[in-house]
Amino acid sequence: MPSTRPTLAPNAIERLSRARGDLRMGVPVVMTGDGRAMLVVAVEALEPERLAALRALGQPELALTARRAETLKTPAYDGDIARVLVPEGMGVEWLRALADPADDLRVPLKGPLRALRDGSSDLHRAALQLVKSAHLLPAALLVPVAHGLALAEENSLTLLPLVEIMPELARMSPLHPVVNARLPMQAAQAGRVHIFRPEDGGEEHYAIEIGRPDRSQPVLARLHSACFTGDVLGSLKCDCGPQLRAALAQMGEEGAGVLLYLNQEGRGIGLANKMRAYSLQDQGFDTVEANHRLGFEDDERDFRIGAGILRKMGFSAVRLLTNNPKKMAMMESCGIAVAERVPLKVGLTAQNAGYLATKAAKSGHLL
Repeated sequence: MPSTRPTLAPNAIERLSRARGDLRMGVPVVMTGDGRAMLVVAVEALEPERLAALRALGQPELALTARRAETLKTPAYDGDIARVLVPEGMGVEWLRALADPADDLRVPLKGPLRALRDGSSDLHRAALQLVKSAHLLPAALLVPVAHGLALAEENSLTLLPLVEIMPELARMSPLHPVVNARLPMQAAQAGRVHIFRPEDGGEEHYAIEIGRPDRSQPVLARLHSACFTGDVLGSLKCDCGPQLRAALAQMGEEGAGVLLYLNQEGRGIGLANKMRAYSLQDQGFDTVEANHRLGFEDDERDFRIGAGILRKMGFSAVRLLTNNPKKMAMMESCGIAVAERVPLKVGLTAQNAGYLATKAAKSGHLL
């Protein structure tokens, strides 16, 4: 019979959280699956000394998303990702040039690149998912090794069996309420802030409850993704700050509502990558093109988080303050009925007119 003795060892979710921290610091992790083992490190955090140590163990392979591969004119034989053989003598600067589009216009030709097409790409795909979830540039270096378990134990590296981590990477981490407290605000004296924490060690998310909304009726609700530049600094490049304040003001006027403040900065790519996208926009690319050149999709957010919080709070239907039909579709698919779409058209400036036009033309926003 299997042992039921308690263990202090981290489970799959906890190892994934540890692995994200490792990757951000440039520490490799060991992934296993399909009878193979590979060392994985994020290109953004890779240092020359560690690259040399990795080369001593095997032939490095670079994993890129199909979006980034398209920019580099490299075929993505695996559909959503590309695997590139790293030639002898190519160092960290070359790898970072492939991962980071900052110098694409200055140095457009970085090849010729030899894309791999044989063998399984499951470990490469999982590595990119993990690097993305750590809010790093979506580029991972992988080195095949013969004895993954022994290597992990000898070097105190985090071991990630594919069969254990893939279900966790695919699912939304369960959210748990931590605390809530009364907070009088300019928009409403009767305000309350709820904190929700995911099991996977990721960012906490917040629900700002205005008044005492009736749980049996559709609640006026807003899914608002964190925007440090717009919400805090008053950026004129987006409409996020005005949308946040207008949503809270309307809830205050109606006497009830819930604003979900989701920590998914930069449409889910993180603040550092968002600033990289802004830099690309200064080169003439629109917001969607910038995301693609970085290797991301148009929108990497997970709106299931908002639906999960609403259910935790006892709501089953909303009047959704949004211009984004995808938010409505996700709410419905997660079992939250959308009784009404409430438009939120505020914040147009000379600086963000092009940005808003791109959201309407390429992302389907109803502006």
